[in-house]
Amino acid sequence: MQQQHRQPELVEGSLPVFVFPTELVFYADDQTSHKQVLTLYNPYEFALKFKVLCTAPNKYTVVDATGAVKPQCCVDIVIRHRDVRACHYGVYDKFRLQVSEQSQRKALGRKEVTATLRASASQEPPSPRPQDEERRLREQFADSEFFEQTAFQTGPSLLTVLLGLVCMAALMLPTLGEQDSTVPVYLHLSVNKKLVAAYVLGKCEEARRMR
Repeated sequence: MQQQHRQPELVEGSLPVFVFPTELVFYADDQTSHKQVLTLYNPYEFALKFKVLCTAPNKYTVVDATGAVKPQCCVDIVIRHRDVRACHYGVYDKFRLQVSEQSQRKALGRKEVTATLRASASQEPPSPRPQDEERRLREQFADSEFFEQTAFQTGPSLLTVLLGLVCMAALMLPTLGEQDSTVPVYLHLSVNKKLVAAYVLGKCEEARRMR
């Protein structure tokens, strides 16, 4: 008789969570570093739900702060720094990735990732000894409070969409000086105005792609 394999009962907080990288470093003078990706791996035979928490949620945008990972798959979580100011240089924040089974609410496991903003990659501070850095971070986050990240839309904002529609309408209007047109003369636009509309439309499209 074939023996059935039953999944063991998982204790809250006991499940190892696999996330890479375990540290995010943003550089104020490098805009490409303002967007970074955390990859969450699920090596298990069952699906996982995840939630991203943060000690400073107002400083970051997390696309898809909640979601699910299929068995033996991974997901990418996009994190953007949206408050790049000198007063935040060298400040350490923490993200916590919390996972649970699809059918349960209790957190089976959690993993914390540090995040910091630096002025420039060329001005890296001297590396402290690992044990000193670990102790400093432990002391700093001993009483830290984690907050849920607001769900941000991945699509373009309403203002961007409306602005894009206005520019498209402007480009479709007749150019000033056209004779054979049923559109009133006051709606005829100069070439310069159409160039401005085309430029703004291009910026709207660029903003849409960056989201």
